[in-house]
Amino acid sequence: MKNHLHSEDAAKPVASYSQAVRAGELVFVSGCIPLNPATGELVADSIENATAQSLANVEGILNGAGLGLENIVKASVFMINSDDYMGMDQVYASTLPKPYPAREAIFVAGLPKGAIVEISVIAKVN
Repeated sequence: MKNHLHSEDAAKPVASYSQAVRAGELVFVSGCIPLNPATGELVADSIENATAQSLANVEGILNGAGLGLENIVKASVFMINSDDYMGMDQVYASTLPKPYPAREAIFVAGLPKGAIVEISVIAKVN
């Protein structure tokens, strides 16, 4: 059985998907682009600010499910520019608690709404 989750503390989906789905003890958070949930504006002035906003959206969704960043067991980071890797990683490392979850970084040709980063995670309920 699965439950669809939604939080007002994160950007609304930009297409036909749930912000997150809980299946058993796992919560699958859909890719979060750096949309400011208050304004609907895309944060794209720097990879650092964009990463911070994407992670804030992830955290808002997790908080809405009664979880936090410490519950993340797997993260996927999609970027359009490989030169942004170090900037993304700096913000990621300063935001997520240790020990860090498993992660991959994938470089793609494009992301929704022209975003420069998108982050999806899998979290485990305690």
